Amino acid sequence: MGIDADTAHFAHIDTWVFDLDNTLYPAHCDLWPRIDMRITYYMCEMFGLDGISSRALQKYYYQRYGTTMHGLIEEHGISPEVYLQFVHDIDRSDIDPDHALARAIAALPGRRLILTNGSRDHAMKTAEQLGLAGLFEDVYDIVAADLIPKPHPHVYASFFERLGVDPTRAVLFEDIERNLLVPHQHGMKTVLVVPRSGTRDHREDWEILHGQKPHVDFITDDLAAFLGCVTPYH
Repeated sequence: MGIDADTAHFAHIDTWVFDLDNTLYPAHCDLWPRIDMRITYYMCEMFGLDGISSRALQKYYYQRYGTTMHGLIEEHGISPEVYLQFVHDIDRSDIDPDHALARAIAALPGRRLILTNGSRDHAMKTAEQLGLAGLFEDVYDIVAADLIPKPHPHVYASFFERLGVDPTRAVLFEDIERNLLVPHQHGMKTVLVVPRSGTRDHREDWEILHGQKPHVDFITDDLAAFLGCVTPYH
């Protein structure tokens, strides 16, 4: 996929914000399916349902509430701490460090932050496995966002306020198109990160971008290369 951006579009940016899952690591890592299956297993254990029924309920909550966890909290009062620990208890040892991405992120001028619907612990462990440890100033996770997931406007408002982010001088990299709408309305540059051609796409059908959307400024299937093209020279 071509990159249609250059340094001129990003010369004013002083804060670089990254989603975690399927954004900082490529879809072919199969890290997200491991978490996804842990969520299904959690619901099998919780409701005593078979796998197919649990997965259908899981996806219903996900689409309605933004995360399965948020649906389970709202409708069943589960413990978010127990849930997050369980679903993120996955093997990351076979994920190779991404040295090209590490170099590209390290070269970014200004602040570097992670904004995720997952947990801080998951973000930190995954970043370390990818060779990105120490490159981010902070992680703003689902707990910091009061357990409210993207794309709810509260998440972005609290993120901007608590971390002192000026959205007009920031850019967000995300794999889910709908999570870019509110940031774009606040003046953020938005970049949709998609799987490379020929690799499996782990997004739900309704999450995949079809046609042009005004709140998506750029699209890339190679985050490291994109960052290398848009990094201003100072």
